[in-house]
Amino acid sequence: MNKAMICGLVLTLTSSVCWAADKVTTVPVSFAKGANSAQVNGKLKGFDTVQYTLSAMSGQRMTVQISGSHNANFNVFSPGDQPGQSSALGSGGVGSDWTGALPASGKYTVQVFQMRASARRGEAVPYTISFSIK
Repeated sequence: MNKAMICGLVLTLTSSVCWAADKVTTVPVSFAKGANSAQVNGKLKGFDTVQYTLSAMSGQRMTVQISGSHNANFNVFSPGDQPGQSSALGSGGVGSDWTGALPASGKYTVQVFQMRASARRGEAVPYTISFSIK
């Protein structure tokens, strides 16, 4: 087989394999007038993630709590930082809340996901996530 035939075969094989992208859902979070917290119910499956966005000011303290499936985990990202491109400001999971002082004013992202082992099995993860900013 010559080089051109091998390249053609490789292109044919790789183009016939379709990799589905993981679903990323972005959900803006807002607090009711006069409230400093909000709670959201959600569900994800497999390698899907949900990214909650909320605005806060530098120096405020944020607390994130998640309950439901023991497979529910989260990462908190500062304004301008993105999951997969930056280090998380903090993280947690069921039974492991996160509280921290916020280093900058702007839009924070809280990424909810499940660990690779359960994601590979395609497990569905129902959860309730709570946000508090003071």
